[in-house]
Amino acid sequence: MRRKIAYPLVALGMTVGSTLTVASPVLAHGYVSTPPSRQALCAAGTVKDCGPIQFEPQSVEAPKGANRCDGGVQQWSVLSDESRNWPARPVGSSVTFTWVLTARHRTADFVYFVGGTQVARFDGGNAQPDAVVTHTVDMSKFPGRRTVLAVWNIGDTINAFYSCVDLNVGGGAGAAPTAAPTTGAPAPAPTATKPTAAPTSAPAKASGTWAAGTSYRTGDEVTFNGVRYQCRQSHTSINSWEPSIYTLALWLPL
Repeated sequence: MRRKIAYPLVALGMTVGSTLTVASPVLAHGYVSTPPSRQALCAAGTVKDCGPIQFEPQSVEAPKGANRCDGGVQQWSVLSDESRNWPARPVGSSVTFTWVLTARHRTADFVYFVGGTQVARFDGGNAQPDAVVTHTVDMSKFPGRRTVLAVWNIGDTINAFYSCVDLNVGGGAGAAPTAAPTTGAPAPAPTATKPTAAPTSAPAKASGTWAAGTSYRTGDEVTFNGVRYQCRQSHTSINSWEPSIYTLALWLPL
């Protein structure tokens, strides 16, 4: 069954309401795209069997004040299931979070928490935000594997949107052990070898054809259904958000 959504067109700083008939979720609001939140991982297929959240990662909406990845909503409970062993993105001590907003509600603020502790807050001034919003957060006080709860508090309703992002702050690697001192003749110097790059969970680089689960940067060009598009805002792509649907918000036809 084909459903209708109110799609926000973003052009010249103005929002124009336009109703498109597309096979995509009815609800459209916002979520953390990069580093990939749990719902982004589900939508990209990196984490399997997530249920309905894989089709509408932007819809984790609940009353303000929740401290759970699912916002306390049973429909999204998979996001709070720690047995899923959510993959953590290796990052430095400073992390830039990117929100993709498909309905640009007036914003009270964006707040970031680790273990119930507020790490950062960004005032929204009760204004309408851009289609893509980024915040750089100092995570230096929270090294190692951490789950960040990112909250978008809406300015003109009682609700907020919730995204959990799993990180390895500082790369998640411990310091190499120091060799114990020895006596006698020193051991021969080790033979130099070419270092092997450690594997990461970073998304694939942009290619010529649009694909879900790919990290696109502003200016990247892709082809989708024979049409060429240029990326307007950096984001990680997901299924059901193809360039032909999110034209002007994320992609510019060439």
